[in-house]
Amino acid sequence: MKLLKGLALGAAVLALTVTAQAQTRVTYKSAKTGTSYYQMAVQAAEAIKAASGGEIIVTVEESQGSVQNVMEASVRPGNYMFTTPPALVPLAQAGKAMFEGRANPRFDEIRALFPIPSLTMHFVTRADANVAGFEDLKGKKILIGKGSFGAREGAKYLELFGVKDGVELANVELSNAVSALKNGQIDGFVTAGSYPAPNVIEAAASVDVEVLSLSEDEIAQTKRTKIVIPAGTYTGQDADITTTSLPVIAYTTTQMDDDTAYAVTKAFWEEKAKLAESAAWWAGVDAAMLAHNQTKLHPGALRYYDEAGIAVPDSLR
Repeated sequence: MKLLKGLALGAAVLALTVTAQAQTRVTYKSAKTGTSYYQMAVQAAEAIKAASGGEIIVTVEESQGSVQNVMEASVRPGNYMFTTPPALVPLAQAGKAMFEGRANPRFDEIRALFPIPSLTMHFVTRADANVAGFEDLKGKKILIGKGSFGAREGAKYLELFGVKDGVELANVELSNAVSALKNGQIDGFVTAGSYPAPNVIEAAASVDVEVLSLSEDEIAQTKRTKIVIPAGTYTGQDADITTTSLPVIAYTTTQMDDDTAYAVTKAFWEEKAKLAESAAWWAGVDAAMLAHNQTKLHPGALRYYDEAGIAVPDSLR
């Protein structure tokens, strides 16, 4: 009897050991907890686990921002995955801007996997403020917030299009933008986030709003990437909105083996439709966004794209 129990216990331990060895573990460095990009990381991690039948376990880690994510690529071993706007990787590799004096040869090992939702600029105004373009923002009270990409970009556009001195900037936290707009304390607010942005959804459901569209010339002046928010994304939005965006890409390093990179990339794209069903911001992601990348694809990811018949620019191969 004791022999049988011993054999059973040994078999159970062996089974657990085999299962543990069969699982591949990936660390995903994303964003601050509570942000939409942290939520995206959790959603993507769950999708990859589901698509791989539990063979790939992705652990999401909080981050203080994209610069930290890139910096950690120089010291993290194994299956380290992270997100950042594509422009930051060449800067790190060249030791320029925020990476000056922090160059590391391991930055050259960074490789791309797949795109995730872009940071999309929204200039949201009350419909009764009659704002059809930037010139109409003069004399209006606008909330742009502070310290965020959206705040910096919003201030840049107000100056770029010559209306900075004519706009009154509201001294209100961006988290209070919707209530301030609804109560008439402000005429509009600026926010950046993947569309549909939760605060824009809330604003459109509370009061009649307009989201400013930029002309092709204005987009060219911003030196940002054009993006189109389809009609019907927000309540009362009858036409497409043309605005600017900051692409974001999921990366890893050559420390991740080809099979794992292939499996992670394949799992993401196989689950993307389901992701979009549960969180609409994934609907705006497509393979064409790979063209925004400025770094070569991981060979494992490239294998998936070639198998799937997805066109990849030669510069990424």
